[in-house]
Amino acid sequence: MLGIGSFWRALPTEGRWLLSTVAIQTLGRGLTLPFTIIYLHEVRGFDLGLSGALMSVIAVVGLVVTGPGGTLIDRYGARRVLLVGLAAMIAGCTLLAFATHPAVAAVALVLIGVNFGVSWPGFNALIATVVEGDLRQQYFGVNFALVNLGIGVGGILGGFFVDVDAPETFTAIFLADAISCLIPVALLLGPLRHVRSHVDPDDDAEAAPTVGYREILRQPAIRWMTLLSFLAVFMGYGQMEAGFPAFARQVAEVSTQTIGFAFAVNTAVIVLLQFTVLKHITGKRRTRVMWVMALVWAASWLVLGAAGLLPGSIAAAVGVLAFMGVFAFGETLMQPTVPAVYNDLASDRNRGRYNAINSAAFQAGTITGPVVAGLLLDHDLDAWYIAIMVLSCVGICALAFALERRLPAHANGITAEPEPARD
Repeated sequence: MLGIGSFWRALPTEGRWLLSTVAIQTLGRGLTLPFTIIYLHEVRGFDLGLSGALMSVIAVVGLVVTGPGGTLIDRYGARRVLLVGLAAMIAGCTLLAFATHPAVAAVALVLIGVNFGVSWPGFNALIATVVEGDLRQQYFGVNFALVNLGIGVGGILGGFFVDVDAPETFTAIFLADAISCLIPVALLLGPLRHVRSHVDPDDDAEAAPTVGYREILRQPAIRWMTLLSFLAVFMGYGQMEAGFPAFARQVAEVSTQTIGFAFAVNTAVIVLLQFTVLKHITGKRRTRVMWVMALVWAASWLVLGAAGLLPGSIAAAVGVLAFMGVFAFGETLMQPTVPAVYNDLASDRNRGRYNAINSAAFQAGTITGPVVAGLLLDHDLDAWYIAIMVLSCVGICALAFALERRLPAHANGITAEPEPARD
């Protein structure tokens, strides 16, 4: 495990470019992430169930385009596919800023979903192309910390700026999100324009052959890993844009400023702990790290449930903030490990497809997450909501145990000769 200075010096030039502007790129996303469902429900007047369903449109579209996107990444390169996705994101955020009807909001969210569907496999493939070996897991962790730094700062600014009685404040933050997308566009068209994440058949006849999704999904390790990823996202990130803000507002009855600060706490914990966590998990079995992650997340949901027992109080606000802090610790365990597993199993000829499968699990979790949260919280089933989240954490532990028996040693973070996966 390298220190931050040694890590930076070890990166190739392209890796430094990718990492240097991450926090600024994601600032716009932070402005809108905590407040999109509040915007749809409290500003535009859509009921909570409809708002949850609209939020899931992003993931539905993302899931639909992820498979073709992974194939296009392997065929034409991540850079070209990412540019198309970013153009869709800019258009979607701009349209959502002025959406006063559910149909208009749905179109905007479809465009945003296109970007979400290709950005995950695209950027992960780009990272894995320019960063190799043990440096790759550390890069994923540091990149995640910087992403959250941008989102957290954006969340603070958004919490102070937006006002449910002033729709124009929400219009402004969505336009700012669109403008922030111009930064990665500039990188991809400028200093990263020569990076190639794909291999043409004529370029390297001895490279591993390209395989399709069917062959990849026949691998037991990929199937178990994908199921685990889905469940982790369903009870984790699938709740961050919908379930958590809705629970905090409707059940715990905290202010939008508190929600913004909660995302700031999330960011602070990740930024402060990520390097420490990386030092402790380097060389450890990634499946064991996932066990710890699941237990930490179970504890965080119990904390949020307790906050809902004291609505509108200072204790409720403290509980909401504590939830995000504990949850963030779990995130520092997940984010360096999951993408590293997929990319250590992949080759350059099919890296887009492997990352697309990871992205599909992510999108599936974010489809079901907002829908389940919206339905349960709209019917005042907040206790069931918390119980389902905790039980999902137990499921992750069981899946990690099953995965460990099937995952090759090198993909499980163990410094050893690769072992054949067992059925």
